[in-house]
Amino acid sequence: MRIVCVRKFVARRVGRNGPRRGVAVIELAVLLPLLILLFAIAIDFARIYYCSLSLTNCARAGALYASDPSTADESPFASFQAAALSDATNLSPQPTITKTSGIDASGGFFVTVTADHVFRTMVKFPGVPRDIPLQRKVTMYQSASVPN
Repeated sequence: MRIVCVRKFVARRVGRNGPRRGVAVIELAVLLPLLILLFAIAIDFARIYYCSLSLTNCARAGALYASDPSTADESPFASFQAAALSDATNLSPQPTITKTSGIDASGGFFVTVTADHVFRTMVKFPGVPRDIPLQRKVTMYQSASVPN
């Protein structure tokens, strides 16, 4: 009997809108900066991932153009740089595309195309540089020339 009376007293005293009325607002005020920071980190991570995929595609397209001598006749692009930059239309500033070629130990001709870009984060995070240099290299062997 005594326990039931205490429960009724506590239920009447605290009620639904009792002393916990502003707790949710306080919790939100405390956690909101952390949630905003996590959101900014997630957005920048997604942006840098997208940028690195675009650079990889740029280097691959440039290496594919430069490794096939017959591609220049059929391609709508004037050079390997134009072919590489066609995959980076959404990167600003545009990446720097360079090409090196050579002969490996077995006598095969190869072409290496490098795409360089400096990624800039949206927010200055502590301990993380604002400008992050990205570089992607793709090496392809030159295809054999087939006579017509």
